[in-house]
Amino acid sequence: MNDLKYWLALSQFYKFGPAKFKKLINYFSNVENAYKAALKDYLRAGLEEKLAEEFIIFKHQIQPDKLLENLNKEKLKVLTQEDRAYPKLLKQIYDPPFILYYRGQLEAFNGFLLAVVGARKYSAYGRQVAEKLVRELAFNNLTIVSGLALGIDALAHSAALEANGQTIAVLGSGLDQKNIYPSQNRYLADKIEAHGGLILSEYPIGALPLKHHFPQRNRIISGLSSATLVIEAGEKSGALITAFHALEQNREVFAVPGSIYSGSSEGANRLIALGAKLATSAQDIIESLNLTQAAVYLANKKIIPATAEEELILAQLSYEPAHIDELKQLTKLDISVINSTLTVMEMKGLIKNLGNLRYVLAR
Repeated sequence: MNDLKYWLALSQFYKFGPAKFKKLINYFSNVENAYKAALKDYLRAGLEEKLAEEFIIFKHQIQPDKLLENLNKEKLKVLTQEDRAYPKLLKQIYDPPFILYYRGQLEAFNGFLLAVVGARKYSAYGRQVAEKLVRELAFNNLTIVSGLALGIDALAHSAALEANGQTIAVLGSGLDQKNIYPSQNRYLADKIEAHGGLILSEYPIGALPLKHHFPQRNRIISGLSSATLVIEAGEKSGALITAFHALEQNREVFAVPGSIYSGSSEGANRLIALGAKLATSAQDIIESLNLTQAAVYLANKKIIPATAEEELILAQLSYEPAHIDELKQLTKLDISVINSTLTVMEMKGLIKNLGNLRYVLAR
């Protein structure tokens, strides 16, 4: 792509969002002409005079060839709206990004993409729900899209990877190692890439994780996806922004109900009141989206105990936490047998230890 460096150069000018870029591309015959134009041409293309003057000054401060060199140095790649691999669903939204920087494999776009978003500060209930639902969805070949943020986002990515599924992270900063945000999740970003997933951003190398980037980022999360699932969200959660973007984009929205006494469930509960589909299981989502083959698989999938002790313990476990003392009383097993059996079952991925000697089914 001979004009890639000009795409990169235009993306560096932060005042050129999708709407301004659309004006340029509609007026000029190609991106190189759009970049090299004179002031009078920008005015004819419909740019405001002050903005056009700022861009003329800006052009003298950057070197397109150097931008291409930096891209290769950071081992990043780029998709533009002219590329065949540019996601079709994303291209359909009102303001699709004109450029996407990425690391990883574009094959992650194949299949059914589901956005999973939620609170940064989640409850034990939120964690349990996120891990269970996402694991089952990933087992059923749904690709999980989220924002790599702390909280439900990171849980969603991790649960998808644990299920050997695909996941895509959309960032609100540049993808250079220095600016991947939050820094605590750089290892998670590397893990996503290593497992055949994708890390995306519309922001160029060096772009900081500025506050106003994240609402913009959220439209990409929902725009890539056929549906959005909200797991725990406060009244002013960024997850709600993603959900409302999804509604505007005419995509399905699901929400997991929570306690009426929990502030972290206010947003999700309100979405349900506004018409979002209630989701209490992966099967709710799969069946609603008419993924019938996956739904049948999920309905038939059962945990098969390997020993009599496992069978006794599984009969008493559900997705509500059960204390080990309760299991001892119900199964009549010796506590040492229960401890050793629980350890083996956890290693096999059948159950999950929530801490404080409380256990739940893992799937």
